[in-house]
Amino acid sequence: MQEAQRLQKLPPYLFARIEKKIEECKARGVDLISLGIGDPDKPTPSLVIEELYKHALDPENHKYPTSAGMIEFRKAVADWYKKRFGVELDPKDQIVTLIGSKEGIAHISFCYVDSGDVNLVPDPGYPVYGIGTILAGGEPYLMELSEDNGFLPDFDAVPEEIARRAKLMFLNYPNNPTGAVADIEFFKKAVDFAKEYDIIICHDAAYSEIYFEDKKPPSILEVDGAMDVAIEFNSLSKPYNMTGWRIGWAAGCSKVIESLTRLKSNLDSGVFQAIQLAGAAALKEAEETVEEMRQIYKERRDLVVDSLNKIGWSIKKPEATFYVWAPVPEGYTSESFAEYILEKAAVVLTPGNGYGKHGEGYFRIALTVEKDKLEEAMERIRKAL
Repeated sequence: MQEAQRLQKLPPYLFARIEKKIEECKARGVDLISLGIGDPDKPTPSLVIEELYKHALDPENHKYPTSAGMIEFRKAVADWYKKRFGVELDPKDQIVTLIGSKEGIAHISFCYVDSGDVNLVPDPGYPVYGIGTILAGGEPYLMELSEDNGFLPDFDAVPEEIARRAKLMFLNYPNNPTGAVADIEFFKKAVDFAKEYDIIICHDAAYSEIYFEDKKPPSILEVDGAMDVAIEFNSLSKPYNMTGWRIGWAAGCSKVIESLTRLKSNLDSGVFQAIQLAGAAALKEAEETVEEMRQIYKERRDLVVDSLNKIGWSIKKPEATFYVWAPVPEGYTSESFAEYILEKAAVVLTPGNGYGKHGEGYFRIALTVEKDKLEEAMERIRKAL
């Protein structure tokens, strides 16, 4: 039984060996502490759950939703953008509801990419950017994110021939896995580059609300002219602890939003309306909960970075996201270090090469476990080294 070539082109699953070792440890009854998955550990705000319950009782919400999403949810997104970024959006033409932002990120390539086309993909980066490109028949061109450049891509390093073939460029700030942030000047350069080469920018802003300094991360849509070439993906998953609810959005250039909506109308039947109405309530009423989460993650970030630096690392505290990105000790690869810490300390780390070839030499820690577990994990790592 022959698989389609598009599936055969997908990269191998790099965590297979580590997952096998994790299962072996569990089978032996080992007390593992997993710092590998970026899944918030706190519950969804109660007001959001209550809103879901109320609207789930309404039979009108049991019907097929629209592919674009309820206007009530899209208006809540537009109001949030106005309040948070000062950006005006038309909820009818410039916003589409998504079954989590991952769905839109994976599908956008199907709207614009033909066989042989190129997408510009950050490396290290969220694997779905490249996977969506490959499944649509395109070729990912890797834009290196180096520590020397603040984990920002260098647009001047993209060859002219590649830039002219490119259809989409994926960006992600605050950044997973590095925790890097981008300022408005960087986004201006990105918009200028996109206009010069007729490229659509797809900015993944899923971590826009997980920040620790006074300066809030900007939206690319704040840049003059960005609405002509850019859309921005965001989600309720991270700030409101709603990963399992599967609700997000894309906003920006109306032509691109229309294309993505048209594709979705042929692929899915939208998000349960009660979830959309609960999501609207989160955007309107749950900011206090988001601020509480920021303080929790900041405390955890400080604990992890301070602990690693006492052990022998010399890393800066990330300004955003709930990840710590750190180099592996000399003599290890990303995977061998993760395997060593798993075997010797019973702590699960994510090897950096899982996010692309330029992630080799790093590992990622997710701050989505309780403080006491983080303290124990850091002590186990100290003893193992």
